[in-house]
Amino acid sequence: MPHKTIYVAGHKGMVGSAICRLLERREDVTLVTASHDELDLSRQTEVEAFFSGHAIDQVYLAAARVGGIHANNSYPAEFLGDNLLIQTHVIQAAHRTNVQKLLFLGSSCIYPKHAAQPIREDALLTGELEPTNEPYAIAKIAGIKLCESFNRQYGRDYRSVMPTNLYGVGDNFHPENSHVIPGLMRRFHEAAQTGAESVSVWGTGTPRREFLYVDDMASACLHIMELPIERYQQHTQSRLSHINVGTGTDCSIRELAETIARVTGFKGRLEFDTSKPDGTPRKLLDVSKLAMLDWHSTMGLEEGLKETYTWFLENEAAVMPLLP
Repeated sequence: MPHKTIYVAGHKGMVGSAICRLLERREDVTLVTASHDELDLSRQTEVEAFFSGHAIDQVYLAAARVGGIHANNSYPAEFLGDNLLIQTHVIQAAHRTNVQKLLFLGSSCIYPKHAAQPIREDALLTGELEPTNEPYAIAKIAGIKLCESFNRQYGRDYRSVMPTNLYGVGDNFHPENSHVIPGLMRRFHEAAQTGAESVSVWGTGTPRREFLYVDDMASACLHIMELPIERYQQHTQSRLSHINVGTGTDCSIRELAETIARVTGFKGRLEFDTSKPDGTPRKLLDVSKLAMLDWHSTMGLEEGLKETYTWFLENEAAVMPLLP
């Protein structure tokens, strides 16, 4: 195979680091990364200079400002503005330096709040978004459309993947700004260690969510990026080019919390705080396109949660100082 120089934007994040772990095993790849101190993706001149200084063949755009319901509700301006800047600067710089192949990582929150389940790719832009993460969703929709626009106007091969809820090694366990799995895992871990009688879980516990282990996501990203363009275009359209990535199965938040309690060894009771928002009632992706492209997830939820908790315990000293 011809040698490739690949830039992973967001290599220190959960998804970006998982993609890097896979690419580092390849003898035909030179991996290029840059920390935030070295390269601020929100600054156009820095991004342009970085791309001009490296002969990049492919880009995995995994950099983004991310967070759970609390973070999205608290910082809507940053979740929209920062993500628009990051993705626009990277995609434009890739084009200007003649990078032909790019993979943009979005999010399943791009779909309408009440989309028919499981959610197909063509549900995009057919209804109102979930208010709690609308700014982030709009930024990601713009990213898809920017990639499609460069494809149509300039013949680029810029692809987009929309993952379901991700978790795993390298997740963010911040007590307020984390997603549901690391947030619950931290809470249950602390409760198990202190012998607490109960753990509070946001919402009613009835919403259903789909969860994908981050190493599976990285595997899907490489698989989709490496598909021949003819095969990729067989299952997409010029204005509907993104592909869902998930497991095709979901569970209730109550079931998830019960599983995390088992994994962390918490023996107390669960209390559901119904004053907190539930978010979207259900979010399950239709992954039939991905299956037709011969990729399927391999990590079961409980197995993935055990792997994540093992990593959490091994890195507890670094994770726990995030307490306020």
